[in-house]
Amino acid sequence: MKKTFRLLEENDVAYEFIDYKKNPPSEELINGFLDSIALEKVVNKRGTTFRKLSEEEKVHLEDAKTAVPLLASHSSMIKRPLIVYPSGMISVGLDPEVILQSK
Repeated sequence: MKKTFRLLEENDVAYEFIDYKKNPPSEELINGFLDSIALEKVVNKRGTTFRKLSEEEKVHLEDAKTAVPLLASHSSMIKRPLIVYPSGMISVGLDPEVILQSK
């Protein structure tokens, strides 16, 4: 996230940061993300939270219906940065070209 903040600030891009660790996203918000972007792109499978899940819980992350409640309760499994642009487009991950092109 530090690199994303730096990129946005160096290029004078206004943004609103929502810290999902302090303010977990609602299931409705996550479903809204999934309307525009694939579940596989949203779920962070590299973090410690994912690794601590049971095998049954990991299987739940393969289908949006069962993944959304799990993501809402374990918001650190949502890849960052997840950026919603004024146009409604959503990107996941630090891709400077996409971020700056969409500002």
